[in-house]
Amino acid sequence: NKRPDEISGGMKQRVGIARALSMQPEILLMDEPFGALDALTRSHMQDSLMEIQNELNNTVIMITHDVDEAVLLSDRIVMMTNGPAATIGEILPIGLERPRDRLALVQDPEYTHLRSEVLKFLYEKQRKVETIKQKKTKDKDAKSSTAAA
Repeated sequence: NKRPDEISGGMKQRVGIARALSMQPEILLMDEPFGALDALTRSHMQDSLMEIQNELNNTVIMITHDVDEAVLLSDRIVMMTNGPAATIGEILPIGLERPRDRLALVQDPEYTHLRSEVLKFLYEKQRKVETIKQKKTKDKDAKSSTAAA
């Protein structure tokens, strides 16, 4: 028996998921639910989520910044552009068979390809954002030096 402030991060996440599932939702919204967990607890929670979703057959919408987590858990990855005016950048269907075995997936060429596609999108978008920032800095510097002359 422990008080709520004495339970682990993983247990807190389990309680949060159980609380959400007690309402029997057709759609479960999750925002970085496993972000603060250690790698082992995170993998157990991901496996539990896959089992729960398989049993309940509900829709799970999850926000994550973890590429491997996205590919492992998703049927579709909606990748967003950067910034305050972020929009849908690309939608990547994930056709990996279920149930998914994380150890087997690491050696699956399709998993590797999907992971590469997500990383490619992220790095290309970041490069574009950096290019825009560099251009703005150059324009600002040019205006400053013109004003000083």
